[in-house]
Amino acid sequence: MANTHTTHKQHPHESGIQGSVNKAEDYYLRNARVINTVGIVIILLIGGYFGYKYLYKKPREQKAQTMIFKAQQYLAEDSLKLALNGDGNNYGFLQVINRYGNTKVGDLARLSAGICYVRLGEYQKGLDYLKKFDAQDKVMQPIAYGLMGDAYMELGQTANGIEYYKKAGYYSENDVIAPLYLMRAGLALEKDGKRGDAAAIYKQIKTKYPLSTQGRDIDKYLARVGQVQE
Repeated sequence: MANTHTTHKQHPHESGIQGSVNKAEDYYLRNARVINTVGIVIILLIGGYFGYKYLYKKPREQKAQTMIFKAQQYLAEDSLKLALNGDGNNYGFLQVINRYGNTKVGDLARLSAGICYVRLGEYQKGLDYLKKFDAQDKVMQPIAYGLMGDAYMELGQTANGIEYYKKAGYYSENDVIAPLYLMRAGLALEKDGKRGDAAAIYKQIKTKYPLSTQGRDIDKYLARVGQVQE
């Protein structure tokens, strides 16, 4: 993704088995930083889930929640620099971290800042913030790990990318997030020449998540690594 929020790459529709394979590789590997399904989850959950779960009556939490509100809106609108830095009248995630970094809302701001930087193409900065996020939540924590995998892949650090994709995929058995990141792990393993390890991941998707988007097409990827399914 370019360093502005207005230039997104368009995801082509699949047409034919080989076309599907090539386009999936393009999405998962070269454009892994573009957040699709998980991005929608993030936008929905940032606005509601964390606000519900972490908005305690403690004054600092309340102030932090008020402070982060506009930045969340900017993130949902893909106005990433405004989300990070504020607009002169409203605070951005970086100011929330600076003032309320030791609150639950401050932890959410670290995740959100990481998202912004990864989507802006500033991968190392994204990693710096994502590494500090520690919600131990079955939805948001694997998303953070998956984003770290995306960032490492974009930095050419394939081994680290695979590690964090696996962390994301195995953290919980969420039917959307787990197969998404297991698939990225499998494709990254293929890219690294580890066809056997990729096949093992694909088999897990087929067994555990057959109804997922990834599971419905997994036989083509198994066939590509020499695992023809009867």
